[in-house]
Amino acid sequence: MRKTTFLGVIPLLAPVQLLLLCVVILPALYVVWLSFHLSSFGQAPEFVGWQNYLRVLSDPAFRSAMWNTVIIVVVAVHLEMLVALGMALLCNSGVKFRRFLLVAVLAPYAVSEVVAVAMWRFLFDLDIGPVTLALQALGLPVLEWSYEPSHAMIMIILLTIWMHLPFTFVILYAARLAMPADLYEAARIDGATRLQCFWRVTLPLMGPAIIVALLFRYIFAFRMFSEVWLLTGGGPARSTEVVAVYLYQEAFSYNAFGTASATALLMVIASLVLASGYIWLLRRQVKNAR
Repeated sequence: MRKTTFLGVIPLLAPVQLLLLCVVILPALYVVWLSFHLSSFGQAPEFVGWQNYLRVLSDPAFRSAMWNTVIIVVVAVHLEMLVALGMALLCNSGVKFRRFLLVAVLAPYAVSEVVAVAMWRFLFDLDIGPVTLALQALGLPVLEWSYEPSHAMIMIILLTIWMHLPFTFVILYAARLAMPADLYEAARIDGATRLQCFWRVTLPLMGPAIIVALLFRYIFAFRMFSEVWLLTGGGPARSTEVVAVYLYQEAFSYNAFGTASATALLMVIASLVLASGYIWLLRRQVKNAR
C-alpha cells in the first residue's frame, strides 16, 4: 500500500483550513487591529495605539464588571464542582432511583438558555413566582433580585450552577466509573473507612478530571453573557454587569468598537492566563500519578 505524501494530503485539508481562516483567524486579526483604533458607525478608523486599553482599564464600569465576574466565577464554579462531585458519587453508589437522578441532573442541557432564564424569572417572580410564594409561606427570606444587587448576584449564581451542572457532572461521573473496584477492595481489606477511601483513593484518582472540569468551567464562566443579560440586563444600575455584558454595551449600545475589541482581547488574555495555570496543575497531577 503506497504511503500518502504530505503534498497529497494538502488538497484534502484545504477546505477546512480555508474555513478556519475565514471564520476564526481573519476575524481575530481584525479584532486585534480594531483594538488599536478609534472606530464607530460612520467614522473612519483612527489609530490611537494603546489608548483603548488604557480607557477600558481606567473605566470604573469595567472594574466593577470585572469584580462581578470574578465573584460569580469563583463562587459558582466551586459550588457547582461540589454539587457535581456529590451527585457523581451518589449515582455511583448504587442508590435507588439512580436513573431518575441522572435524568434530573442532565435535564438542564436539554433546555434552551432563553427558556431556562424565562422559567427562572417566573419561578422567582416577586409577585406570583411559585418559589417566592413557597419561601414566604415558610417564613423564609425571598430573593428580591429585581432591585437588590446582592440578591440579583445570588440569582445569577444559582442559575449558572443549574444550567452548567450537567457538563461538570458528566466529566466527574465518567472519571468515577473508570476507577477500578479492586482499589476499594484492597483499601477495605487494609481497614480503611469510607471517608479514608474517599480521601486516599477517590479524590486523588479523580484529581485530573476535577482539574479539567475546573479549567473548562472557569473559561466558560469567565465569558458568561446570556444568563446575566437575559436575567437582569446588568442591572439594577449596572450592579450585576459582567465583562461580556460590558463588551456588548460598548459595541452595540455605545458603538465604541475600539474599546469593545480591547475588552475582548483582555478577556482572551485573562482566559489564557487562567488556562495556563490549570494546565500546569494538570500536568503535575499526571506526572505525580506516574
